[in-house]
Amino acid sequence: MSGYISLFLHALAQVLSIALNLYMYIIIARAILSWVNPDPYNPIVQFLNRITEPVLYRVRKAIPMHGIGIDLSPILIILAIYFLQIFLVGSLEHTAASLR
Repeated sequence: MSGYISLFLHALAQVLSIALNLYMYIIIARAILSWVNPDPYNPIVQFLNRITEPVLYRVRKAIPMHGIGIDLSPILIILAIYFLQIFLVGSLEHTAASLR
């Protein structure tokens, strides 16, 4: 039975890692697009805004950066994603390996 739990935790860790990587690339794409002032009616731009703005807004609200002149919230989110990949995904992988 522990073999199935180990396999499940390994699969969960891999799916979580892929999801975190995908979201990190979406955040990077959003940040790059903000440099070129894209058409706000473009469906891709609207999708990127809808999927990233809730997280970016919460970071901006929690850590006000008004006087800086640059939005550092994407960098903070990317750092948080790296932390989750190392800590959470690593913990799941370690637990899965110890159950084998």
